[in-house]
Parts: sequence; C-alpha cells; structure tokens
Amino acid sequence: MFTRIFLLVLIAFTFAGCSGDKGPGQPEPAGYDLLIVNGTVYDGLGGDPYVADVAIRDDRIAAIGRDLGLATRIIDASGLAVAPGFINMLSWATESLIEDGRSQSDIRQGVTLEVMGEGWTMGPLSDSMKVEALARQGDIQFEIAWTSLGEYLQYLEDKGISTNVASFVGATTLRIHEVGYEDRPPTDDELQRMRDHVRTAMEEGALGVGSSLIYPPAFFAETSELIALCEIAAEYGGRYISHIRSEGSQFVEAVDELIAIARAAGIDAEIYHLKAAGEANFDKLETVFRRIEDARAEGLDITANMYTYTAGATGLGAAMPPWVQEGGYDAWAERLRDPAIRARLEEEITTPSDDWENLYLMAGGPENMVLAGFKNPELKPLTGKTLAEVADMRRTSPITTMMDLVVEDGSRVGTIYFIMSEENIRKKIAKPWMAFGSDAESLAPEGNFLLSSTHPRAYGTFARLLGKYVRDEQVISLQEAIRRLTSLPADNLKIRRRGVLQKDYYADVVIFDPQTVQDHATFAEPHKYSSGVQHVLVNGVPVLMDGEHTGATPGRFLKGPGYAGE
Repeated sequence: MFTRIFLLVLIAFTFAGCSGDKGPGQPEPAGYDLLIVNGTVYDGLGGDPYVADVAIRDDRIAAIGRDLGLATRIIDASGLAVAPGFINMLSWATESLIEDGRSQSDIRQGVTLEVMGEGWTMGPLSDSMKVEALARQGDIQFEIAWTSLGEYLQYLEDKGISTNVASFVGATTLRIHEVGYEDRPPTDDELQRMRDHVRTAMEEGALGVGSSLIYPPAFFAETSELIALCEIAAEYGGRYISHIRSEGSQFVEAVDELIAIARAAGIDAEIYHLKAAGEANFDKLETVFRRIEDARAEGLDITANMYTYTAGATGLGAAMPPWVQEGGYDAWAERLRDPAIRARLEEEITTPSDDWENLYLMAGGPENMVLAGFKNPELKPLTGKTLAEVADMRRTSPITTMMDLVVEDGSRVGTIYFIMSEENIRKKIAKPWMAFGSDAESLAPEGNFLLSSTHPRAYGTFARLLGKYVRDEQVISLQEAIRRLTSLPADNLKIRRRGVLQKDYYADVVIFDPQTVQDHATFAEPHKYSSGVQHVLVNGVPVLMDGEHTGATPGRFLKGPGYAGE
C-alpha cells in the first residue's frame, strides 16, 4: 500500500520515477525513487530473513537498511516477504509474450525472468523455416520480424514486455536449419554451420545450448553431435540444458549421456523438468540422484529444474514412435493416412520398448491423457476431455483416435499426461541443486488464451511451491525455496547482478505474503491466477501493485556470458 503522505508527490512522477533539474517552486527531489519499508528481507542466498527497508534508485537497489531517508514512492511491506524476483528456468512464453507482453500468469507469482530454449527456439530461422512457422500458427497469429535468436529477444524488449527474457539456442532448431527433419547425422559441412550458429547465438547473448531429445528430429541427433555444439557454447561460458533422451525405461542411461556430454565438452549442464515417468520407473529416481551427486563430487556442475505437478504436458507425438514423425508434420500426417502404417502403430504403441519414449504407456492408458490444445476450431469442443472419452465418443480405439486427431487438427495436439508420483515431487524439491520452471506459456484468462486449455503449471508452479510444499508441508524452508528461485538459477546462467537483494544489483523484487500465497489453477479449471503476491518490480519499475498489473513493460533481453556487445 502507499503511505498517504506521499500521494501528492506520487502524482508528479511516472512509474519509473523522475529525475532532472529542479524548476522554480518545485520541491527538492527525494533521495530515492522508491522505498520498500518494514518488510522481511530474504536476500536470495538462503540466509536468515531480517526486517529492513530496501531503497531503489533508477533500475538498481541503492541501499538496504533502516531509516534510509526519503523517497518519491513508499511501499509498506509490513508482514510481507521481500525477495529477489523469481526465475522461471523453463518458460514457453515465446509466443504468449507476443500476444500479451504483460506476462500475467507468471508476474502474479513473482516471476521476473522468463528463460526459454527447450530445443525449439525462435531463431536462427531460414526462409523456409519462417514459411513453415507461419503455416503452423494456431490461436496466436503474428508476423516473424526477426531471423536470429538475439533479434527475436530484442524484438520482445522493443515491443514491450513486463518480464525480463533470456534464452538458450535450441539444438532442434539448429538441426532443422541445416539437416531438416531427416533421420541421419549432419555432414561435416552441416555440423560446422550448426557450430557457427551456436557461436553467433552466444555472441548475441544466448545462455548456451538447449536440447529436447525425445522429439523428432532432435531424437535423431547422436551424442557426438551434441558434444560438438556444446564445445562452442563452452568457449563462451555457456551451459548445456536438456530434456534428456528418456525419463522412463532408459532414465538412468539418459542422465549418463548428459553427464558424458558435460564432461566431454567441458560444459556445465542442467536437466529440464527432472522426472521419473511411469510407475515402473518411479524407483529409478534415487539412482539418478546418486549419478548427479557423484558427478557433482567429481567437479562437474550438474543441476536440474522441475515443476510442482504429477502430470506433464506435450503433444500426441510423444505417444507415437519417432520414425512415423520423420520429415516433419506433413510427412507424419501423410503416413497416418496409410492403413498399413496405422495397423503397425496400433501394435507398436501398445507394446513396451526401450527404443523410444512412449508416454501413452507411461501414463497407464488413455484415461490418463487429457486433450488440452487444438488448432482446428471444429475440434476445440473436445478440449479438456480424456483420450478415452473421445475414443468412446467416436467409437474408435484410442490409438486410432490419436492418429485421427493429429491429422484432423493439423498439429501435434496438446496433451496432458499423468505420469509422476507425489512422493517423488517432494524428494526432488528437497535437493539443494534443484531449480524450478513452469514448462508453460505465461497467460491470462482472457482473449485468445481462452481458446485453448492449458496445464495448471502455467498459472501455479511457483505459488504451489511456496504454498503447498513450503508453508503447508514444510519440505524445505522459505529462505531455501527463495534461494532456488533466485540466486541458484542466476548463478547457473551466469547472469550478472540478478537473483540477490544486494546494493547495486538490479531491482527485480517480489513482495508476497507467505501465509496466503497459493495456487488456484486446477486441471479442470487451469485459467486461474495464483494469489498472495502483492507487488512486483522489474528493473525498478512496479509491474504489479496491490495484486493488480500496472500495465508497465520494463522487461529487458538479458544477455548470457558470451555476449559480444558492450
């Protein structure tokens, strides 16, 4: 809330504060643009909280202490936690920020940085990739006014966004750029061009290389190809981050591959949304923990991130073998029209195999698969129904129904898979090297966003951590949770002067009530904001005040360690 005595002064200043020469009859300018008073400060480093005031001038923290003097604006944070802004380590806000730069579902949970790059990225793009991307657009329509990844991120900043943004460069995108969708290794010349694209992306500000290895065409990449790309990122201090090749029957082997890549390329590495998927694989998590901790003891910087739900979300392609998807969507859809291939898929999808990641079997069947995202308006009424329900409606087998939907929708069809255990969620949260990411867009319950359903993690990942797992179940302390949301990912990403409440650091700040912070989104009703976050500042500018968005868009493109600019 604003202190009354400062209301008249407040009217004369913009959200970012004002500066300049004092004119005749004007009062002396205040010492700070904004002062957060009486809050309980969590520094982001995991130290004990303490009551203090935080002073902000321009985009930086100017001081932390008591009786700091005057300010243009006062926020009374009595009884509230004051922490660095949260970092979303796996954001799919790539298109949603184009549609609505306010980033509402994340801002209202305290997120001030969206980190993108799970395999597919918005650059580098060839002319043919741009044509394909335009043809595949769904509810969100936009022109592609960029070519490289850095140009895309700068486009977001110039357009106006409320959160900061950063990204890895996608190994999938690099492969499509040079190899296409074919199941073959790149030629020497193609691999060299892929490495050159990594170099360009790192110098533009990318954080490293991101991969997503269960999906074609990334599935076709051999370990040596990934090492070759990571070697370039390592030259610039970048990181390798991966949706590993298996989270099921080959879970341990996939983690071993990531560690081998890190060792061979001399690069730090992180596992996207670490999980043991499928009941038969739940007990493999402890073995994976040992693998990671042995590698860390060896001196390798291996970390992971997660979301706080027992269901994942991807497309129906994750329930079909990679060979049928080779060549891209058009080739995939054409194969699905072939009666012989359809008969083969009926058998392969229902038969356990270590050769590919089969989320149909991991989920335990079609009753645990919820259809969440359609492109075809005629299919949108099926949103929110299970695959089993739609199969019954159509009087076709679940496998036939999946194939039909992919063809009819012109897309992979967004799908929620219930594949994890609640016990393992708690075990993962307890690990000190675990960060957090939504693996989702940043949305709002309005406009085009309501044309499709979504996973509740888009609205609740971070609030659920702080409410359910910290306050209610006390899996970890609040100061430890804040460390994992702030300084841990900032250090891993080598992003300077972020993630800690400290003098001269950028003023990305979240002010919330630890007693009331709560997620409200459910699988049945996912478009619901979380509550308990009162105020959020990005680069010193209030973007959320008293729980409501101010409309401000001060977000910036944050550059990685290899940035070649100033």
